[in-house]
Amino acid sequence: MSDKKDTIDYSETLNLPKTDFPMRAGLPKKEPEIVARWEEMNLYKKMREDAKGREKFVLHDGPPYANGNIHIGHALNKILKDVITRSFQMRGYDSNYVPGWDCHGLPIEWKIEEAYRAKGKNKDEVPINEFRQECRDFAQHWIDVQTAEFKRLGIEGDFEKPYTTMNFHAEARIAGELLKIAKSGQLYRGSKPVMWSVVERTALAEAEVEYHEVQSDTIWVKFPVTEGPDDFKGAFVVIWTTTPWTIPGNRAVSFSSRFAYGLYEVTEAVNDFGPQPGERVLFAKNLADECAAKAKVTLKLVRDLDAHELAGVTCAHPLVDLGYDFKVPLLDGDHVTDDAGTGFVHTAPGHGREDFDAWMDQARQLEERGISPKIPFTVGDDGFYTDEAPGFGPSAEGGAARVMDDNGKKGDANDRVIKALIAADRLFARGRIKHDYPHSWRSKKPVIFRNTPQWFVYMDKDLGDASTLRSRALSAIDDTRFVPAVGKNRLRGMIEGRPDWVLSRQRAWGVPICIFADKAGNVLVDDAVNARILEAFEAEGADAWFAEGARERFLGERASEDWEMVTDILDVWFDSGSTHTFVLEDRPDLKWPADVYLEGSDQHRGWFHSSLLEGCVTRGRAPYNAVVTHGFTMDEQGRKQSKSLGNQVFPQDVMAKSGADILRLWVMTTDYWEDQRLGDTVIKTNVDTYRKLRNSLRWMLGTLAHDEGEDIAVADMPELERLMLHRLAELDHLVRTGYDNFDFKKIARALTDFANIELSAFYFDVRKDALYCDAPSSLRRRSALVVIRKLFDCLVTWLAPMLPFTMEEAWLSRNPDAVSVHLEQFPDVPADWLNPELATRWEKVRAVRRVVTGALEIERREKRIGASLEAAPVVYIADKALLAALEGRDFEEICITSGITVKEGEGPEEAFRLGEVAGVAVVPALAKGTKCARSWRITDDVGSDPDYPDVSARDAAALKELAALKA
Repeated sequence: MSDKKDTIDYSETLNLPKTDFPMRAGLPKKEPEIVARWEEMNLYKKMREDAKGREKFVLHDGPPYANGNIHIGHALNKILKDVITRSFQMRGYDSNYVPGWDCHGLPIEWKIEEAYRAKGKNKDEVPINEFRQECRDFAQHWIDVQTAEFKRLGIEGDFEKPYTTMNFHAEARIAGELLKIAKSGQLYRGSKPVMWSVVERTALAEAEVEYHEVQSDTIWVKFPVTEGPDDFKGAFVVIWTTTPWTIPGNRAVSFSSRFAYGLYEVTEAVNDFGPQPGERVLFAKNLADECAAKAKVTLKLVRDLDAHELAGVTCAHPLVDLGYDFKVPLLDGDHVTDDAGTGFVHTAPGHGREDFDAWMDQARQLEERGISPKIPFTVGDDGFYTDEAPGFGPSAEGGAARVMDDNGKKGDANDRVIKALIAADRLFARGRIKHDYPHSWRSKKPVIFRNTPQWFVYMDKDLGDASTLRSRALSAIDDTRFVPAVGKNRLRGMIEGRPDWVLSRQRAWGVPICIFADKAGNVLVDDAVNARILEAFEAEGADAWFAEGARERFLGERASEDWEMVTDILDVWFDSGSTHTFVLEDRPDLKWPADVYLEGSDQHRGWFHSSLLEGCVTRGRAPYNAVVTHGFTMDEQGRKQSKSLGNQVFPQDVMAKSGADILRLWVMTTDYWEDQRLGDTVIKTNVDTYRKLRNSLRWMLGTLAHDEGEDIAVADMPELERLMLHRLAELDHLVRTGYDNFDFKKIARALTDFANIELSAFYFDVRKDALYCDAPSSLRRRSALVVIRKLFDCLVTWLAPMLPFTMEEAWLSRNPDAVSVHLEQFPDVPADWLNPELATRWEKVRAVRRVVTGALEIERREKRIGASLEAAPVVYIADKALLAALEGRDFEEICITSGITVKEGEGPEEAFRLGEVAGVAVVPALAKGTKCARSWRITDDVGSDPDYPDVSARDAAALKELAALKA
């Protein structure tokens, strides 16, 4: 047999990994193929059939808006939702995901209007239902586009039967919710200042507004005192405002009895206009000096004022000569502050909520003082002053002044008001100030506060059970789980402070406020009328409200009565806030309430908010049990992504270059509860992490090519295998708890670290020799195969919700007859795999190993050895606990060396040490013996079997066993 060396190719006797699972993922090409396979096999249907009869878990989809390609925020949002629904599906639930879309509202209407303008068409000349159909077609187009983009992300759901707010049944249900509220007496028509978009010609809710810094005119205005203490005669109450255009709407001045005020006299003045020596003015004492500096005057305190003196003061309007000939009372207001201004607040109840509240709170007292509480409509929907603003309206010289034009630019109102104040000698000072100001989030243009008739829902009216909408909502918040917990306080603060809920919008594309009201605003409550409306909406959609003859059709025998048909539409937040009715309640594959709502943190004032109010006013509770929020995606420098900065990351680009699973891995590894960062460097980091993880999967697949499905009792396995099973049991708890807590970063970090560090760099590295070279009968080899099989099954199923494409590819590579990994359940991991005592001992073993590998790394770097098998280091251990941990363990196998000597003691001074592992020192040394031609281990038993003179005894025995099996 002396010619064995010449006739045997030892590489063919090794159990080397064999797999078709490629090292290079090629995700941009592979993923669309997997999507096509899922669609062809109807994976969604199979998942539903597989889950039939299980307990339902429902994540209700907050509807994105159907008006463009998806952006990175959509990708983040949908990936998070997909991971949640998949993870619950794979843990024993029927976790159905039904995607939805918001379809009504201004952005779509604007797009159609833009197209009209480009063609020279006039919207007002087009029949309203023809216009609405174009809006509907536009929304459907983008639903189709976004559906394809969401599928490309790996999102699995009922895309064949999604929900849309423009579906006829949905429109009927939305209308039905409104009629329910109307019947309960909670709906009313009121005149209140609302945020108004001149550009869009509609009222806006707080959720439709964002704040941007602007520079504004700021003025200090003198209101002459006409009634009050004798020494107030001829004095002026001075106010400060950043909206000079609201002066025509002024009806009062507010002060606070909490502050100290003073009567001052001007002693010196250096100015072109404004106060002159001898004038007396009233200020909050801690603001007087600052105001004097603005006007370039010197003030002398005449005397302190008591708050009760101010309560009885009445002023004249500063523009009384232009027709503002009414009393301007001083009102004690809680909203007054003394951190800026004068301590006196200009109060225009038609242009601000706090002003309105202060005015209405004292309406009765005002009437007793002979002051009409009527609130003027000084500004029209087009931003022009009306004739209720004398001197500035249509009948004024030069025509009506305008607050803002159709493009959101400042009009001439401020300038004309300031000039009028100067002419009347009522301007104390003027300036410019930078401050945050509300803008429409759609048009990005400033809004104004304007008194208009709108439809509201009471927040504080008794609902018949001693509760109010506000109290119900606050109670529901307490009953809801918030992730992260800070969301609870945020939503609570918004509910505590919010005004009555304004529902009306003055547009065409939406669900109408389908009620009839008399001239006084009383709503017709008639079940027969309501039934006809809902029946028509169900069959024809909300277009039925705008069809010719609709009034007579719906009123029936009451058509002759004096009922006016409301033409406003509902705020789109009411639409989306009502989705729980026609989605959760009406679909048998879902349930009410939802287990969880998940959206961006801005939805505390949006969808979470409107859903909460709608559910509480109609059903007494929120339509959700938990609320999960995510932050927003910034660039790598922490800046907001924007077209102007050129720093946008588009999900389509990431998928085309790197793949959807890379984008999903980024979502999983980021702290999504906060704002995240994304850019080329972040993507590259995730590509590297993914590559390492994929290589771990590939090695397992290659190794499992030799797995024959044998099972071995855990008690019979070597310690190293039992340690890996212990880690699986620990990770099983972490994974399940993490998915329950929506803490995906914790899972992703734990699993990638486990795969890349504990497996690839430790367990797999240690076990390669046994797996490749041991005889088929080796318990060590067979046990390792069993453990690797369990590692693979756990890792691939645990990661399947996060990386659905890669885990599908890996699963089918291992199980070619399987349908899909997404029809699997997380494996049952026995609790008795846990072995904390063993894990503690191996922590010590691995600590010593780190010192050895650190020493060998230097030897490799200095080229004194090529591989660790060429080494046989001497390890000195002074720590008795560490020394005891090595007893009975094959430490040279653990360190992947051909020999190792362990000695008790500190070791020589020149030995290698690691500061993090005290009491261990390593002296490198070369292994002695002959290199095995098969395993490359250097041993002194090479040639001990004459049949195999160039291999070790272990390898010779393996070769004989392999030859016998082959024979």
